[in-house]
Amino acid sequence: MSTAPTRVGLIFGGASGEHAVSVRSAATIAAALGGGDNGQRYSLHCFYIDRQGRWHGSALAEAVLAQGLPATDLQLATAEQLATAQGRRGFSGFPSGALDVEVWLPVLHGPNGEDGTIQGLFSLMQVPYVGSGVLGSAVGMDKLAMKAAFAAAGLPQVPHMAVAASELRGESGATQQLLSRIEDQLGYPCFVKPANLGSSVGISKASNRAELLQGLTAAALLDPRLVVERGVTARELECAVRGGGHQPLLASVLGEIRFEADWYDYDTKYSEGKSHVLIPAPVDAGIAERARALAVQACGAVGAMGLARVDFFYAEATGDLWVNEINTFPGFTSQSMYPMLWAASGLPIAALVQELIEGARQWHHQTQGGGTTR
Repeated sequence: MSTAPTRVGLIFGGASGEHAVSVRSAATIAAALGGGDNGQRYSLHCFYIDRQGRWHGSALAEAVLAQGLPATDLQLATAEQLATAQGRRGFSGFPSGALDVEVWLPVLHGPNGEDGTIQGLFSLMQVPYVGSGVLGSAVGMDKLAMKAAFAAAGLPQVPHMAVAASELRGESGATQQLLSRIEDQLGYPCFVKPANLGSSVGISKASNRAELLQGLTAAALLDPRLVVERGVTARELECAVRGGGHQPLLASVLGEIRFEADWYDYDTKYSEGKSHVLIPAPVDAGIAERARALAVQACGAVGAMGLARVDFFYAEATGDLWVNEINTFPGFTSQSMYPMLWAASGLPIAALVQELIEGARQWHHQTQGGGTTR
């Protein structure tokens, strides 16, 4: 007796600066689910969240996936959901077919998707979903909370400081004292980052006081919580992790990002030809094993599960290895490190996506009614 395919809800886009990357990631995952054995196992139902946070059903979602780009103004203006809700922003109900989904796959990067918000919605619905739960997503998204969790777990990190945007709005003398404190504790160069944005959005490098003030001011427009990190001369390594819950966390081979730019900013990250990856990373076996162990510990520190990518700084001259950050739903495009790392570890993308979905279903089945939270 044949079993009906599982209804998978692929949701992507989002009210985030990483909206376009989400569309590309979703297109890659949709292709992995649509062919071969996965095409028999799963019935794919696509949903799109526009930049204003409005949810759309399959007609617009499939059109966006086909074009590989965010919805145009014309597409949004003619979308059925907006015909009776002009000017509406944010979530106001599920599109047709959403309540029939058996497992959700939230391919959302950054705020309003990778930060525990949509995970909370799916948890309330009591429907399984791929990736970390509310806690792991929220802590992994907020760089200050993440760094505090890493520190509590004893993980090595580069020196950093927390800054509140309100510190820049007071008297000019107070701002100058803040700049002096950063200079004394971290020095130059240093990096200014909004606490809750991913993919290098809003990050700047400062080599002097003027650049530091400019970077802090720009970041404060994006987030009230900021982090400033000491700049280090180091190679950038990454490790993919999967599993968790009632299953062990598994770490992939390491990858390294090489680039010619001064630092790995958004443009370098997502512009073809401006960076390249080396898989496996050309590092000593001892460094690779230490990074893999730290990647698993980093996931445990923030409560991440399902999938994550952990990034490192490696100072080859001294042997120092620092945990930089964790991404609880990393990029999943054809050029993204996460699927490439698992492919190099012997798990091609179709099998990887299947494992993520089945892992989510298993976790939900084991914890349903037991009072366990992610």
